[in-house]
Amino acid sequence: MSPAKPPRPPAPEVDLAFRIGTAAAEVLPPGLEGLLAAGGALTAPTAEAPWQELLGRWLAELKPELPPQLAAPAYSLGLLLTDDASIAALNGQWRHRPEATDVLAFAAQDAAETGLAPPSGGPEPSDAGFGWDPGDGEALELGDIVISLETAARQAPDNAHDLAGELLFLASHGLLHLLGWDHPDNASLTAMLARQEELIAALRSGADPAGEWQ
Repeated sequence: MSPAKPPRPPAPEVDLAFRIGTAAAEVLPPGLEGLLAAGGALTAPTAEAPWQELLGRWLAELKPELPPQLAAPAYSLGLLLTDDASIAALNGQWRHRPEATDVLAFAAQDAAETGLAPPSGGPEPSDAGFGWDPGDGEALELGDIVISLETAARQAPDNAHDLAGELLFLASHGLLHLLGWDHPDNASLTAMLARQEELIAALRSGADPAGEWQ
């Protein structure tokens, strides 16, 4: 008989500002309709709920590794799924690279205060122009993750993923950046990618009987 799995850590509350559209508005860019169908539950009209759940699970998994300043009972963050043109505009505005990329992370927490490595991405989300409410009360504002559905779909086969799997991989990468992870060299990138794989594996091992995250 195999040993019983340890109970999953309780997930913190997650106040998620989710939308599919452009950085400026909840308007579906042309050409994304087919990708929304391919993304399954993660790109459906009801996608906010599954994203909120899985981000909460990841934050629970990561909590033992976080410094006290980030080990909060509740978190607030934004997630935008967009197209290449929108993410290229953001990349040019904040990173001076006016080209499409797969994921951007705009961290709200000051790495100097948390004691973690400087996160990649750009300015605080209040400066990024999304217009999202950062939340209040006890929720710790982490920042915003932006993913290009078009880039994710193009590179998914190279990573042996379907679109949903690629979105999980990119979202986990963005979340780690919001929590202070960075990859200035190959060794740190390898460690970060390995941690992403662990987060996704933990998510799938705790999937419901319907296998939503398989």
